[in-house]
Amino acid sequence: MSNPLTHMTGLPQFSAIKPEHVRPAIEQLLAEGRKQVEELLAKNTTYTWDNLVAPLEAMDDRINRAWSPVSHMNSVVNTDELRDAYNGCLPLLSEYGTELGQHEGLYNAYRQIADGDEYTRLDTAQKKIIDNALRDFRLSGIELPQADRDRYKAIMQELSKLSSSYSDNVLDATNAWHRQITDEAGLAGLPDSARSLAKQMAEQRDLEGWVFTLDFPSFNAVMTYADDRALREELYTAYVTRASDQGPHAGQWDNAGNMESIVALRHEAARLLGFDNYAERSLATKMAESTGQVMQFLEDLAARSRPAALQELDDVRAFAADTHGESDLQAWDIGYYSEKLRADRYAISQEELKPYFPEPRVVSGLFSIVERLYGLKIEPVDGVDTWHKDVRFYRIADNAGAIRGEFYLDLYARRHKRGGAWMDECICRRRTDKGIQIPVAYLTCNFSPPVGDEPAMFTHDEVITLFHEFGHGLQHMLTQINYAGVSGISGVAWDAVELPSQFMENWCWEREALDLISGHYKSGEQIPDELYERMQKAKNFQSAMQMVRQLEFALFDFRMHRDFDPDRGARIHDTLNEVRAQVSVIQPPEFNRFENGFTHIFGGGYAAGYYSYKWAEVLSADAFSAFEETGIFNRETGNRFLHSILEQGGSREPMELFVEFRGREPTIDALLRHSGLAA
Repeated sequence: MSNPLTHMTGLPQFSAIKPEHVRPAIEQLLAEGRKQVEELLAKNTTYTWDNLVAPLEAMDDRINRAWSPVSHMNSVVNTDELRDAYNGCLPLLSEYGTELGQHEGLYNAYRQIADGDEYTRLDTAQKKIIDNALRDFRLSGIELPQADRDRYKAIMQELSKLSSSYSDNVLDATNAWHRQITDEAGLAGLPDSARSLAKQMAEQRDLEGWVFTLDFPSFNAVMTYADDRALREELYTAYVTRASDQGPHAGQWDNAGNMESIVALRHEAARLLGFDNYAERSLATKMAESTGQVMQFLEDLAARSRPAALQELDDVRAFAADTHGESDLQAWDIGYYSEKLRADRYAISQEELKPYFPEPRVVSGLFSIVERLYGLKIEPVDGVDTWHKDVRFYRIADNAGAIRGEFYLDLYARRHKRGGAWMDECICRRRTDKGIQIPVAYLTCNFSPPVGDEPAMFTHDEVITLFHEFGHGLQHMLTQINYAGVSGISGVAWDAVELPSQFMENWCWEREALDLISGHYKSGEQIPDELYERMQKAKNFQSAMQMVRQLEFALFDFRMHRDFDPDRGARIHDTLNEVRAQVSVIQPPEFNRFENGFTHIFGGGYAAGYYSYKWAEVLSADAFSAFEETGIFNRETGNRFLHSILEQGGSREPMELFVEFRGREPTIDALLRHSGLAA
């Protein structure tokens, strides 16, 4: 039987990929990669782009094309067998990556290209790839003594295993818990959409009544609307103690050991490379110039936001006391009374907006916005093999009919699917012997699925999330750079990578754009003017509280990595408590173990980089202000953003590209104005 992963041409054949294919394919491809490196180095003495870099890129692409669907399926249709196969390959891939990063012959060949005439013949994107490669060799420990190199390689392998174990624990803890309700009185306060979803969840489990889970649509509905305070407390406790020593599954999937080891090993690796700490190592590939600059940025934002956040919390407390006689607000009460206050103050709720955002209207409207901004056409493609029946496939073409990119859209929460929302690469753009390889993206969300015969209906927050991920997708798919290392999001400084995603969110608030993405699921009626007015008034409701919450995560992440001391250990929970005392307005209960489920930094790519969300929000708010000046569908401004930002990938420094688009460096003013925090 042939292995579908070893000869990936075209789109992945998901239905043909089995767990038993994974390890043999990866072992074969890595062996071929090692052999090719030695052959390329032996065959030449003078190295060029064509005889070294291009064939290595092609080999990397083969490995990535095989691993991408495996990694993706592990996140969206997780099984024990697939997880074992996936986890079994992580050390192999890590070893291969570090081995190439520490390969003397390869390093010297790249040095020869960088120092010789060949470099002067390369275009800007190719030069950037050579520069990045030399930087990455150094960050892989090429200049270390052999014993330190070996240690570095061992650390990288161990980190890849620990991060995967961390994510597995969060997924298992999320899947393990559910709450069945058989008496309808227990559903008081919950809107029909949440009840219908809970009914559907129960039916899928062959249970009576209604079932609530820790998947976000289910959890969030209870925290926002359930009148039953004990139910809110129960879900809150289960959610914030996932994969920890607390809560209903205390100790069962506890991530404490994983986290301690991850932070210690990152610090050790950074020290081996000559950095004082992992935060410094993290900034070696980012826009920010120093740990001091990042801390000053975050603390300045916190100082501007915290007084307003304290006032917002006081407002909720006063409202709960005055209207409901509730004077002792706990963490599981804040969302509930905040929603009541929003409804009281602005006569609006997320639930009221839902009927205006049926999924077909939102998706087609999103496509219309992209067409207006950049002159592109997005069409569905039938007959494409996917990993689940709900997944759809689309193609993006320009005015001349040339295909720019393609993407899978997987919108709904379900069991055995990792929580959250993300964009990932399936295939990257690069020039091959056969022409341009079309980029393909995975766009994954966890929204409430359709219930019965009605379409899925989204909250406005979910619409914003969809636009955010689509912004990432556009940077991946619309790139015009033909070398994998800097096409799409590759090679983009991590603290600039959120610019296109956060930028897209702005259209979710503009009347002209809302008319494209909204329409009542029964009547087709657009959002009435007076409801739109209420939306606008409520836009910055508790925006300061949301700001300090994000700053809490960013400061915790950065300080934990910057301040690590091997003699004291990672001090993870202590550091989080210290940061909360400094910036937070809501002090959670002692059993809260948020950090045990913080996959962004322990299982994803945001370690000592979570600040990137706020950093890039300065860029995105300032970029959008150009459209506020010229019109939100101004094609000339749209084309400038397309050509300066979306098409350039990582081929040039992000600040240079931003200045090309905006005509100046970014300022924080637009972010403060958009957040309602401008003085």
